[in-house]
Amino acid sequence: MIDWQRQHGRHGLPWQGTRDPYRVWLSEIMLQQTQVTTVLGYYARFLERFPDVARLAAAPEDEVLGLWSGLGYYSRARNLHRCACEVMARFGGAFPRTAAELATLPGIGRSTAAAIAAFCFGERAAILDGNVKRVLTRAFGIDDDLSEARHERALWARAESLLPEHDLARSMPAYTQGLMDLGAGICTLRRPACTVCPLVGDCVAAGQGAPARYPVKTRRVARGQITLWLLHAQDEQGRVWLQQRPDKGIWARLFCLPLHEGREALTDSLPPAARAEAIEHAPFRHVLTHRDLDIHIVSARLPGTALGDDGRWFTPHEWPALGLPAPIRRFLQAQA
Repeated sequence: MIDWQRQHGRHGLPWQGTRDPYRVWLSEIMLQQTQVTTVLGYYARFLERFPDVARLAAAPEDEVLGLWSGLGYYSRARNLHRCACEVMARFGGAFPRTAAELATLPGIGRSTAAAIAAFCFGERAAILDGNVKRVLTRAFGIDDDLSEARHERALWARAESLLPEHDLARSMPAYTQGLMDLGAGICTLRRPACTVCPLVGDCVAAGQGAPARYPVKTRRVARGQITLWLLHAQDEQGRVWLQQRPDKGIWARLFCLPLHEGREALTDSLPPAARAEAIEHAPFRHVLTHRDLDIHIVSARLPGTALGDDGRWFTPHEWPALGLPAPIRRFLQAQA
């Protein structure tokens, strides 16, 4: 694995070639559930604005959410800011050097903690994200149901048993990166490139000709569906009214168009003159990991008076810097 990574793995990504735990941590959080090509631009912009953990911790959360806007899974951004604050408060601005301590920080799970510790400090710690689970279950033909905690624990133990034992400062980063590269580019979920995989000669799944059988996970999260009715209110100056969402629930703490319980409730909230001229846009669907959002937006021109206590009017120069849900940002950009 180490030899393969050094010859054929990825080496040109901006967070590689560094042992700075801040940069490695930032990349690991951004790469959760997100493709490398999407992360590249966000990573550069974050480092430009927040070059170190102290700058990130000192920033308002709203600014962090604004810079994260469009990357999705916004709890990552909130935990990113909380984590930076805790690194400053608990560790004096220096990231802890062990996976065990790293895992005590907000937003850093066991696998992410191990990745940071392996890349930055050469610790002998195993990663086990979705890609690595796929590699290991295929390589060893592990068909246990990973929905069961005991099988998940057994896979963790297998991952730990495979770790390098010598020259850890050099071998752990290469081995860890090799597993990531193999899962991301060769041992993919669909149409894995088994013929160029360094493990093909020993891989049980390849020998069976059935890599799609692995990993096994029978318990699936049921998809849900939510219908949202949103008011796009503009005043005579072209400002838009936005409210910050509650601390919990969908789009927590992001700025958003006012949400109503349904079309009738939204219409009833408008004065008669605005109601007559309101425009109902074609509904569209926004797909999240476990649910679909069917979004209906009604535009209305209103006087520039407050629409409530939990929002305010934002100019076309102000709202782009806010943390906005991706579909709301796209809608506002299309209306600009």
